[in-house]
Amino acid sequence: MMPLLDHAPATWDPDAAFEAFAAWSAERGLPLYPAQEEALMEVVSGANVILSTPTGTGKSLVATGAHFAALAQGKRTFYTAPIKALVSEKFFALVEVFGAENVGMVTGDSSVNADAPIICCTAEILANLALRNGERTEVDQVVMDEFHFYGDPQRGWAWQVPLLTLPHVQFILMSATLGDVTRIARDLTERTGRETALVTGVERPVPLSFEYAMTPVHETIEELLATQRAPVYIVHFAQAAALERAQALTSVKIIDREQRDRIAEAIGEFRFTTRFGQTLSRLVRSGIGVHHAGMLPKYRRLVEQLAQQGLLRVICGTDTLGVGINVPIRTVLLTGLTKFDGQRMRQLTAREFHQIAGRAGRAGYDTAGTVVAQAPEHEAENAKQLAKLGDDPKKRRKLVRKKAPEGFVSWGQPSFEKLIDADPEPLVSHMQISHSMLLNIIGRGGDAFTEVRELIEATHEPRDSQLALQRRALAIYRTLRTAGVVEQHPDPDDADAPPRIRLTVDLQPNFALNQPLSPFALAVIDMLDPADPTHPLDVISVIESTLDDPRPILSQQQFLARGEAVAAMKAEGIEYEQRMELLEAVTHPKPLEELLTEALAVFASSQPWVSDFALSPKSVVRDMWERAMTFADYVQHYGLARSEGLVLRYLSDAYRAIRQTVPDEAKTDELLDLIEWLGEVVRQVDSSLLDEWEQLMHPTEPGEAPIAPPPPPSVVANPRAFRVLVRNELFRRVQLAALDKVDELGELDAASGFDADAWADALDAYFDEHGSIGTGADARSSRMLVIDEGPHEWQAQQILADPAGDHDWRIWATIDLQASADAGAAVVRVTRVGRL
Repeated sequence: MMPLLDHAPATWDPDAAFEAFAAWSAERGLPLYPAQEEALMEVVSGANVILSTPTGTGKSLVATGAHFAALAQGKRTFYTAPIKALVSEKFFALVEVFGAENVGMVTGDSSVNADAPIICCTAEILANLALRNGERTEVDQVVMDEFHFYGDPQRGWAWQVPLLTLPHVQFILMSATLGDVTRIARDLTERTGRETALVTGVERPVPLSFEYAMTPVHETIEELLATQRAPVYIVHFAQAAALERAQALTSVKIIDREQRDRIAEAIGEFRFTTRFGQTLSRLVRSGIGVHHAGMLPKYRRLVEQLAQQGLLRVICGTDTLGVGINVPIRTVLLTGLTKFDGQRMRQLTAREFHQIAGRAGRAGYDTAGTVVAQAPEHEAENAKQLAKLGDDPKKRRKLVRKKAPEGFVSWGQPSFEKLIDADPEPLVSHMQISHSMLLNIIGRGGDAFTEVRELIEATHEPRDSQLALQRRALAIYRTLRTAGVVEQHPDPDDADAPPRIRLTVDLQPNFALNQPLSPFALAVIDMLDPADPTHPLDVISVIESTLDDPRPILSQQQFLARGEAVAAMKAEGIEYEQRMELLEAVTHPKPLEELLTEALAVFASSQPWVSDFALSPKSVVRDMWERAMTFADYVQHYGLARSEGLVLRYLSDAYRAIRQTVPDEAKTDELLDLIEWLGEVVRQVDSSLLDEWEQLMHPTEPGEAPIAPPPPPSVVANPRAFRVLVRNELFRRVQLAALDKVDELGELDAASGFDADAWADALDAYFDEHGSIGTGADARSSRMLVIDEGPHEWQAQQILADPAGDHDWRIWATIDLQASADAGAAVVRVTRVGRL
């Protein structure tokens, strides 16, 4: 089969280009639908296109055709999506179609082949490029996927800015749930001078039917399975509810023995390495999947791949299904029509409903799809009781109906039917003005006053909001003037013209695109003393303060900290009211908070744009290191099994940020140890995030990924990281010994023959001589660990930090290298604790 670009006409001809792409698509078994034909005819004619057609109508193929038309004319084209995962997915898909040399990607933390004729990026990347370069931005065509994010209160500005600032560009705006976009289309035509074609109202190639179920959920599922309407995706609006449902369904016969054997064969040697993974292993072997954002990437990918092979008949997940998950689903079963939006419980919007419902019935897999809404439990129970009473009016009047639970936001069959018929709500503009936006505009030169005013007046905001944005822009401009970042001077050619504005500093080329707080982090790291024993951890804390908050982790840290604080206050006899007042000040750990806050204030006085970005002191990597915990220990300690994917993603982001941000000259041996340890932790738990990053940095020819990914490199293959893992295992025992927790020590070492009694005898003897065991930075340094490295096992001596500094007590241990390689962790066996 010929590569797509080989089909391009030698000289540009719209009709020939359309026919060439249609022929290529047909060769691949994807003949164009009428809506695709209409959209692509408009694209090759040079018109803007707003493609608002249901899920499953092939918008991705239209995007590919648009890129083909741009490249056939020697033009540059951008593809934008709301999340990095979709950008990455599209990048690899386009590499397969157009070749690696023609496709690049920029996501904020990755940049691959950034000068390529096709660029995949997040909407914010394109928006900042457009602000910085205006009409000089090197782009001729923009394909904006999931364009309904235009209405997102926090991020919608990034979908609007390119429309306002790139009048020379051809736009293809795509979403299944746009609603009425006539105003946007009219404005786009006026601004670009191109016709804007609306392709909408298309019949789905896979029609949907809608049902309202009054039966209990498990009966509804059994009926769907019996009528050949699997795979069924059961939608929940909380991760805990999705897992609980999946576990409850193990009592229902989902698959037969033959299907179980096929699943077992497909899984093969897949490593279920965490407690949640062991639960998932049992579930998928029963034909039941779980899918939500808190899972490890390898587990989500496993569920998706098993579903794509038709091996899972039921998947319990959350509404993240609505954002680009490529899983064939015949039936969507909604367990409710309300969700908590972070502030309150409310009914689903029409857009949210259609995003989820549209995933049912996938072209190429199904001839029909089904959307089922499950009645509220109390409503279903009342209907069941009424049915038992028959038509006797007296009995029906006497029935005590079950009430809705407290706080229930009412919904029922009328709500469901209303959502089915409702068009998505009109998109609402949410324009913002920030320091970085102004600096980007000023940085391009020209009349910045006029350009900012025209940008604000061109926004799709009502007039009062535009005036508020102008006031905000003036306030920001004053802070930039005060900081001396910009200066004002008269126009040399026209004394009566408004004054000109120019920058007094050079903006980095990727300003506001990649790690915007990195310059601040570097400035703070430069202030730290490398001789300080806490220096490596302080560097980590600086980097962590620039990362997005992993809210579930911080919430659990605060919860445990407050529990410990309450216990301590009760022991001190503090009264209840005072305890509650004092608890308000107890939060998750925030190392260097005072230093970072003061440093940011100083830094912002000369570089005020950093105020656009949130600095948030926190301790996750540092906390895990100081507690000498493994990933599994940390997840268990804070009760984060449902969010282990989020924990890993945060650790992975921290690892990349440290490697990219901290200059080599600031990386002491101790910090390098910590970096190697962190990378190995991530790699051993789930290497897919680091593998994906490496693949983005060094693209290879795409291929079909196996269900069971290859195991990570042996944990002993990286000696530096493995030494740190050994050190952490031994220091974990030092920490427990310092607290005289002999039972916990016994749990760690009973298997190797050193049980709780042995630890108790050893520590009694130690505490007869010394009053305490040190656990500070000096106590856990590499100087306190002696390792004799053999080919098959290592012998280690962990020196205890006694108050006298005699260093005459030690923990002796053996490290089995083969057992460690098998476990993906340092397997340490304590053999003796005592004096030299």
